[in-house]
Amino acid sequence: MTRASLDKQPHEVASMFDGVAANYDLTNDVLSLGQARRWRKEVARAVAARPGHTVLDLAAGTATSSLPFAATGAYVVPCDFSLGMLQEGRKKHGWLPLTAGDATRLPFKDDVFDTVTISFGLRNVQDTDAALRELYRVTKPGGQVVICEFSEPTWAPFRTVYLEYLMRALPPVARSVSSNPDAYVYLAESIREWPAQPELAALLQKAGWSKVAWRNLTGGVVALHRGTKS
Repeated sequence: MTRASLDKQPHEVASMFDGVAANYDLTNDVLSLGQARRWRKEVARAVAARPGHTVLDLAAGTATSSLPFAATGAYVVPCDFSLGMLQEGRKKHGWLPLTAGDATRLPFKDDVFDTVTISFGLRNVQDTDAALRELYRVTKPGGQVVICEFSEPTWAPFRTVYLEYLMRALPPVARSVSSNPDAYVYLAESIREWPAQPELAALLQKAGWSKVAWRNLTGGVVALHRGTKS
């Protein structure tokens, strides 16, 4: 599936994230009503990193998401296509091997990582299919992928309220806490256009992943997808 990234080219999306890097973590906590931290904990449980494991944290942003993996003794590589995010990450977590990389052309050899994970970044990649194949390529046989992404709430009345929040409430809130509120308008639109849970699972299977499954968080606002490389 090739997506036009809502009419933005990859360099435009990268530039947009560069512009929100300084306050990105704080803004996410505010806009998610505090749920972002809970979602990160669920990702850490699913990854189940441990000493000796290698973890690729793709779309890592400022590398805040990488800290729980590193704390277990695993070797974690935070990777992002936004140089602004990486620069901000180096100020905070300069001891981590932050790496610039495009999800569709990763700068790693085949079969390197025990786990590849990406949280809230896959929908910003222009070519979803290519990214899922790249994640598969760099994962060791028997390794896993863990994807945390906004999804479709399962309860119809809540889904309506959620979409109203995204398109009406989120932009004004973003203006008060973000240095680049237009970026969050784009993010709201990208969430609305993103495939539902079964559709993303089908894309994972198409890319070669087996044992594909997902678990809904916060009523399906977010879904945690997993797959294994045979």
